[in-house]
Amino acid sequence: MTHVIKGQTLSFGTSHLHVKHEQKGAIVVADDGTILWSGPQPLLPHGFRQLPCDDFGSQIVMPGFVDAHIHFPQYRMLAAPGKDLLDWLTRFTFPEESRYADPAFAAAAADVFLSRLYAHGTTSALAFCSVHKTCADALFSAAAARNMALITGKTMMDRNAIPAVQDDPETGARESTELYSAWHGKGRLRYAVTPRFAVTSTEAQLKISGELLASLDGALMQTHLSESPGEIAFVKQLFPDARDYTDVYDRFGLLSNRSLFAHGIHLSERECARLSESGSGVVHCPTSNTFLGSGLMPMSHLRKISRPVAVGIATDVGGGTNYSMLATLGEAYKVQMLAGYKPTAAELFHMATQGNAERLHISHETGSIDTGKFADLVVLDPNATPVLASRQELSNSLEDVLFSLMILGDDRAIRATYVAGRKVHERVSPQA
Repeated sequence: MTHVIKGQTLSFGTSHLHVKHEQKGAIVVADDGTILWSGPQPLLPHGFRQLPCDDFGSQIVMPGFVDAHIHFPQYRMLAAPGKDLLDWLTRFTFPEESRYADPAFAAAAADVFLSRLYAHGTTSALAFCSVHKTCADALFSAAAARNMALITGKTMMDRNAIPAVQDDPETGARESTELYSAWHGKGRLRYAVTPRFAVTSTEAQLKISGELLASLDGALMQTHLSESPGEIAFVKQLFPDARDYTDVYDRFGLLSNRSLFAHGIHLSERECARLSESGSGVVHCPTSNTFLGSGLMPMSHLRKISRPVAVGIATDVGGGTNYSMLATLGEAYKVQMLAGYKPTAAELFHMATQGNAERLHISHETGSIDTGKFADLVVLDPNATPVLASRQELSNSLEDVLFSLMILGDDRAIRATYVAGRKVHERVSPQA
């Protein structure tokens, strides 16, 4: 039913410099889950004042987080150690992903996975699945039941992995097309062509991936790029004629304004220029980069004014060590400080909401609290723990509060989460 959500409302425009903030704000949610009105509580139209209301007082009501890179089949794998990326994939990831051939296992896992996202304030995601069609079907089905904006696709791998998680170019193309036909555009769902990365795809599979991206109207493409030195060296062995790692994808038509490349840590000037020219985006995954020792991704290098590359941000669970976008923003701040750049909290929160929504081409329906968009919301409690509460005694601005939340906050700071206006998570009795 139509209802009102009150609190300290916060939203961003096209940049972090465009802040919409009301100390006492209100959001009116229509029956279909979209936002009818938002603004200061004193200006709430009289026709809405008697509606049912969730009043969160001075807690922050803002757009739900958008995770631009996360692996559904790795949801149990946080804190699985590896000597490096390739060792981690072989020892842990591929055996775990092999379990998703079982439809019952995949369906049960999808419910847990989405519940875990909501408990950490994430309302939309671009997610990897396993190589199995059953895995993507399960995640699409679970997201459809929740009216969630979710983008995913079956992973394609035809070499350098255990047989249980390999397909072949023709099977990958056929199943991707079938999944696209079944799910893309159904409700708020979209398809992403998903070759895992150049290490696990032959030239034939990468060629078919490019053809799929060109032929599947509105589909995105997600893969990995320039994550670790060992991976880059392996790609050079596999594609000796390519100018660099980015050129491997470019040769097969995989650079576009609908292409998202996770990591992008060790990119050359030429690679950044080509990514910028094609409109491709790079997704910063700070907790996985530090956990696996892959390197420090320099955002200022990618964003150079002469050839800017659009940058998103993501948890990268399960190489990433936390479902929390708050923790991810905190880690990004530390990584960028070490890389010579000092981002503001507002900049990072913008990246995790409106910015990521733009990268994923879903900003017309989520990412802010503008009228007409879906009420995908997270409620943040700046005083969720004694440590946070003590810190707020020193906060003098919204920036102070946001900074404290991303450095000290975790799932305890998530008071409630809404997807399309429906409350999907609530922390009824917050505990320290």
